[in-house]
Amino acid sequence: MAASAKGRFVPVLAVAAALVAALLYRAPFSKSLGGEGCSLLPHDHFWIASDRVVTLGRVGPAAVEVKGGLINAIAVGDYRNFVLRRPLLDYGDAVIMPGLIDVHAHLDEPGRAEWEGFSTGTRAAAAGGITTLVDMPLNSFPSTVSEETLKLKLEAAQDKLYVDVGFWGGLVPENAFNPSALESLLNAGVLGLKSFMCPSGIDDFPMTNSTHIEEGLVTLAKYQRPLLIHAERIPDVEDDDGLDGELDPRSYATYLKSRPPAWEESAIKDLQRAMKDTGAGGRSEGAHIHIVHLSDAKTSLELMKDAKRSGASVTVETCPHYLAFSAEEVPDGDTRFKCAPPIRDGMNRENLWKALLDGHIDMLSSDHSPADPDLKLMEEGNFLKAWGGISSLQFVLPVTWSYGKKYGITLNQLAAWWSENPAKLAGQKDKGAILPGYHADIVVWKPEAQFELDDSHSVYHKHRNISAYLGKELSGKVLSTFVRGNLVFAEDKHAKAACGVTILAK
Repeated sequence: MAASAKGRFVPVLAVAAALVAALLYRAPFSKSLGGEGCSLLPHDHFWIASDRVVTLGRVGPAAVEVKGGLINAIAVGDYRNFVLRRPLLDYGDAVIMPGLIDVHAHLDEPGRAEWEGFSTGTRAAAAGGITTLVDMPLNSFPSTVSEETLKLKLEAAQDKLYVDVGFWGGLVPENAFNPSALESLLNAGVLGLKSFMCPSGIDDFPMTNSTHIEEGLVTLAKYQRPLLIHAERIPDVEDDDGLDGELDPRSYATYLKSRPPAWEESAIKDLQRAMKDTGAGGRSEGAHIHIVHLSDAKTSLELMKDAKRSGASVTVETCPHYLAFSAEEVPDGDTRFKCAPPIRDGMNRENLWKALLDGHIDMLSSDHSPADPDLKLMEEGNFLKAWGGISSLQFVLPVTWSYGKKYGITLNQLAAWWSENPAKLAGQKDKGAILPGYHADIVVWKPEAQFELDDSHSVYHKHRNISAYLGKELSGKVLSTFVRGNLVFAEDKHAKAACGVTILAK
């Protein structure tokens, strides 16, 4: 063993000098990466190591053995004595963490590939340290509400995936009371179902009410798969604070009034019986309700806490844009910030962070919801007419870290919010952690590295200009992303072939 100038040990490998240059992290990746096909590395058995590996509930020095796409072993502590016979990628003090699992992304293919697509979306995911996506059943066309439409998704995804991708199916009025139709969709491999309690904006994905949801949960209980719910419902009687008179559609305050917290509160109250039925002895015991993109950190959050305390099988997610932005900061006319539910005020943002840190919010997701730029009406700036959705897939790791640092978030918390808990929701027992036998889905990143999302920054989304994060200075640069042991992204370079797999429930 020979000591480096910084006092770190570099293994002496019994391989050719050229291979050593390709494998040691201190050699520039841009010059040394030479793998063909699925991986930027030329082998499938190697070690990766650093002084900050997130595994076994700790963060510290360790080496991870990758073999045949799986994590084969972990050497904790002074790993350099354990890895003399295999190639080693030594990442110094960079963080090695489970790859992110994003359970809420709209890739819009087939039918709306001009909005996004499997190729561009999964390239962006890989560049952001995301190793698994679960695709929403809308805004593609047709929506994924049947076995036949799922097949169209699978065909559209073929040979385009840089990360692994699973699929949610849709619970809509036409299949909610038809157990055979739902069972056909579930048997075809969707990981669970998704429904809207308000108009979705997509014609072939109509809204459901609590009765549809209760019936769908009975079928889901047989499969022990979750129902994801967009929990906004127009109250039967709206209060006097809604839209009235002449209001400026360019004003963000106008849009905020158009979707008040009462919509989220009304939906969750309407779900109380359905949530109770998921508990022990309930009609839909074995099913699980997951509330997507919670925005209201007041009454809606308290209702979810009560449901959990009562024994309901429920979880909650929120999104980085609700944690990064506040209504007071959204410029009038800047429709890049429009989403549903809306980004609310600064105090609400503080309460969301507190709920996340206290464990009342279980996980994070991107809700990457891109669109054709013309639909965002950025020149007109009309919040009431523009298409909603935040384009964010590539940025969620540095955004979460950058805005969470002042709250003292830890690497273990990041791994729980973005890897461990999403894996459980999606039923992926071999993903979400760095443990022997798990898929070698890994992100390597530098939390201290700062960068600006300016015009020179490589962005792989279909339409970079619609992202609300452009122009922001962030911390946390992704260095490498491994999917099932394949180095699919490193130093702004993707593998030559897209070898991610489609994930189907069994």
